[in-house]
Amino acid sequence: MTWLAVPTYRGVLPMTFAFRAQIAENWPMSLDLKEIIAGRLGENYQLHERHLNRTLVAAQRVIGFDKVYARAEGAYLYDMDNQPYLDFLSGYSVFNIGRNHPLVKQAIRDVLDLDLPNMVQMDCSLLSGLLAEALTKRTPPHLDAVFFCSSGTEAMEGALKFARAATGRKRAISLASAFHGLSLGSLSLMGCESFTEGFGPLMEGFDARVPLDDTEELDRQLRSRDVAAFVIETVQGKGCQTSKTDFFVRAQELCRKYGTLLISDEVQTGLGRTGKMFGFQHWNLEPDIITLAKTLSGGYVPCGAIVTRRDIYQKTFSRMDRCVVHSTTFGRNNLAMACGLAALEVIDQENLVDNTAKMGALLMEKIDVLRAKHSFIKEVRGKGLMIGIEFHEPRELKLKMAWKLLHKIDKVLFTQMIVTQMLSKHRILTQVAGHAMDVMKILPPLIIGEREIDMFVNALDDVLTECRKFHGPMWELGNNFVKAALGSRRTAEPRPVSA
Repeated sequence: MTWLAVPTYRGVLPMTFAFRAQIAENWPMSLDLKEIIAGRLGENYQLHERHLNRTLVAAQRVIGFDKVYARAEGAYLYDMDNQPYLDFLSGYSVFNIGRNHPLVKQAIRDVLDLDLPNMVQMDCSLLSGLLAEALTKRTPPHLDAVFFCSSGTEAMEGALKFARAATGRKRAISLASAFHGLSLGSLSLMGCESFTEGFGPLMEGFDARVPLDDTEELDRQLRSRDVAAFVIETVQGKGCQTSKTDFFVRAQELCRKYGTLLISDEVQTGLGRTGKMFGFQHWNLEPDIITLAKTLSGGYVPCGAIVTRRDIYQKTFSRMDRCVVHSTTFGRNNLAMACGLAALEVIDQENLVDNTAKMGALLMEKIDVLRAKHSFIKEVRGKGLMIGIEFHEPRELKLKMAWKLLHKIDKVLFTQMIVTQMLSKHRILTQVAGHAMDVMKILPPLIIGEREIDMFVNALDDVLTECRKFHGPMWELGNNFVKAALGSRRTAEPRPVSA
């Protein structure tokens, strides 16, 4: 083997581009991912059943979600036959800027080409400083200190620690139907028992749930002055409920009165999803802490953030011997930071916040028009492109009977029937908004236009029209769900549920 001779400086051999080229020539890659994927695409569900979550595989098969997607671009997924699927789920709001955006791809290539030192840990990297600077240019002036992590639940865990350190208090309270993550601290704020079952006891002092718009109950909980933080989602991920009053404004006033910090969970509502950069801006709130993730990844590398006031931040990192008292190995990694910078740039360049407000209003208006035609539709709600469509018992006698049959087995089955047909018949991906809910949730990429809106509304109209044909194909599908639900109970397997 002949090695390339290169000059040294004080005995240190610089890794030049020419040297790397010589290594690549003498050590050819043995891992060819393109070849592996081309040869094994289609084994997805068998591999997951064998090595990962086989219960999830079973659920996906029952509801008809066991598709194999081969590629993705913008608002669309493509299967192995290159058939397009309109993605109105966006990876739970990860893909606000669309899938595989070229600007984010280029940012990743740039970082890889630069061979930057990454995760040195005992240094201050440039890219994390640049992303923190970019975020604080978009937040209100009082939110001026940033901590980076890798996910939404990790951001919430850190925010809770910051709140405890800043207030010296132990308790945290959240809203009924809250969802803030699935690690232990975040889970302790959960408003859905199906997620907490089997994982107790949860965090002490985290058990209070305040009904949305119930200011009196919030006052009762806070007046003891032992609550470190009140945690909110301005549009709830489970059910897409949002306040119809001045509740959030009053909640902020009460938090200030009683010395409780207000945490706004912007993991799903943030970065344009609701038609403003952040969900709390609809009420002109000034939260003490916000959490971010999902879209900050650019759809490539996990990236989360806590953004708070400097005085709160410094209560955690209060002395030199506590400078790393809260830390995370991968939080400031260069690829994540580059993706975050690129995602913010795309949101600005493509005016996605304004597009979201415009397209969201149009989409909700067109769905609401269907209510006069389809008595199944109770309400369309949400903000921007975070929308819930709630169904209820129809007026027609035969349809009432069918509705009651499904709900006797499981309240989620009717909406799952709609969601399944939207995918299987119209190739549009949506989801049920939560356990025991008659709500379909839609989270389109913020890049959609009128074409995608018309595709969705026409498909929903068609599926609901089919629902009016009792004993037709739709109700046969519902009957299959009933059998699957009953069968899973007999075998102690979980029934098909929403994510």
